[in-house]
Amino acid sequence: MAKQKTCAAKASVGGQALIEGVMMNGPQGSALAVRHTDGRIITEPVEFRHVKDKVKLLGVPFIRGVVNYIETMIFGYKCLMRSADLSGQMEADEDPEKMSKMDRWLNDHMGPKFMGAVTAVLSVIVTAISVFLFVYLPTLLVDLADEHLLASRLADFHPLLEGILRAIIIVVYMFLVSRLKDIHRVFMYHGAEHKTIFCYEKGLELTVENVRSCKRFHPRCGTSFIFIIIIINIIVSSIVALIFPILQDHSMRLIWMVVKIFGILPVVTAISYEMLKYAGRHTNIVTKIFSAPGLWMQRITTAEPTDDMIEVGIASLKGALYGVEAEPEKPEAPEPEEQPEAEEKPAPENE
Repeated sequence: MAKQKTCAAKASVGGQALIEGVMMNGPQGSALAVRHTDGRIITEPVEFRHVKDKVKLLGVPFIRGVVNYIETMIFGYKCLMRSADLSGQMEADEDPEKMSKMDRWLNDHMGPKFMGAVTAVLSVIVTAISVFLFVYLPTLLVDLADEHLLASRLADFHPLLEGILRAIIIVVYMFLVSRLKDIHRVFMYHGAEHKTIFCYEKGLELTVENVRSCKRFHPRCGTSFIFIIIIINIIVSSIVALIFPILQDHSMRLIWMVVKIFGILPVVTAISYEMLKYAGRHTNIVTKIFSAPGLWMQRITTAEPTDDMIEVGIASLKGALYGVEAEPEKPEAPEPEEQPEAEEKPAPENE
């Protein structure tokens, strides 16, 4: 198999699965590629400005993790929305012949401001559900078990049990979500993203055949990041609970929640980010232990892609590596030259 350019193989790349597409980050910036409903692959550059480029302090280890996490969330959402536009699916969904009566009525009577308000409300609801499921519910379940089943025997293991329950809830949630058709396709593109990156990191030529033969489980994936956060959170929360045992009292649960979200979580995120970067560069017993849960979870959050999805992943990575070539402008047709009017010859006189 042909090798890639030596200089390119040293560049660090990453990516994200989108709606019918993939976004990649590389030395030439970020690029996304999307499969349109008509079969075309649309590739375009995406501007991503890091705050650390302006404020150097925000790029320092153990500070950059929190900043990078926030930036990635915002940028990822932007790319996700852009992929929905480029794929042409929104236009297909807005086809009056395919819309339900309720959707048709909303489309005819409600303007952009109303839809923006609906989106904002849904965002608040989703955030509230996420906090309840992944932050409050594990604490509540351990408290109930501690109070009604085993008296106070669980107090010393509260952070550990919370972490285990949180991991179980996340796994069950992701498994159920993966059963949805649209989400499953995103997970297939997630697989295409990983395989394409692996192919590039091996120094192989970016072809469908080479990409198809690569693994789809990557240690630097955001899925691994989630489980690294859970493991580090258990450790940090246990230390905080030992130093401040009063926080484990049931009457202090609200304060404990605030401490976890605004105090412990930023520290955990910072440490987890450094661990993820270290795991991506090194292979040893420590990195294997921390990466293992995330790699197992990728059996749910990734799926084997089809060849046409791999083509999209390759197009996106090439755009991030070498830049997205602008489509050549169609030359304007030259205006026809004006022909000189033929001089009218006098008609011959009749003899």
